[in-house]
Amino acid sequence: MSHYILIVLSLLVTLATLQGLHAVDYSVTNNAASTAGGGRFSREIGDDYSKQTLSAATDFTWRLFQQNNPEDRKDVQKVSLFIDDMTGVAYAVNNEIHVSANYIGSYGGDVRREITGVLYHEMTHIWQWNGNGQAPGGLIEGIADFVRLKADYAPSHWVQPGQGDRWDHGYDVTARFLDYCNSLSNGFVAQLNLKMRSGYSDQYFVDLLGKNVDQLWRDYKAKYGN
Repeated sequence: MSHYILIVLSLLVTLATLQGLHAVDYSVTNNAASTAGGGRFSREIGDDYSKQTLSAATDFTWRLFQQNNPEDRKDVQKVSLFIDDMTGVAYAVNNEIHVSANYIGSYGGDVRREITGVLYHEMTHIWQWNGNGQAPGGLIEGIADFVRLKADYAPSHWVQPGQGDRWDHGYDVTARFLDYCNSLSNGFVAQLNLKMRSGYSDQYFVDLLGKNVDQLWRDYKAKYGN
């Protein structure tokens, strides 16, 4: 019996060690605490909720990208969130996410939900492949908003399905188009992201869906009467 217990304990220790090797550490720094937006962040969002959201966004992105094994993912051990006194909304660079305190302070709706969506978008940038810099910027932003859309954090001001002038416009326009493509073949975005690990070509759409991206865009527009 004692021998069995030792084996179980050994397995648990090994599992915990393996999980620890692939765990991601999250930190939050409010560089704008003295501003109205920085104060609102502390009151209505906070460090603990932000860390929970970063972790949840990571897990959600891994699942959506079908990155079930650590070797399928980028080797990122720490993600740092900074609330800064800056213009714009947010950006991600070098495993850091920077969010504008000015945007938080001026946002007129449910700021916690809005920043949650922003963090899902920016966390996608941390984990997604960009075709070694060859992928269109609009596609990169569209995939990030696609993750936000599938996580159910799309804001009400986004375009409706079928709207937009071109598939690689980016953000919500491209996210809606990618959602259509994903409906044609469940897991399309995950497969597209995987292909973009080493490079990028519009041919990927043909490889995965049997049609070129321009035809897919025309089909998408036709579906919604545009």
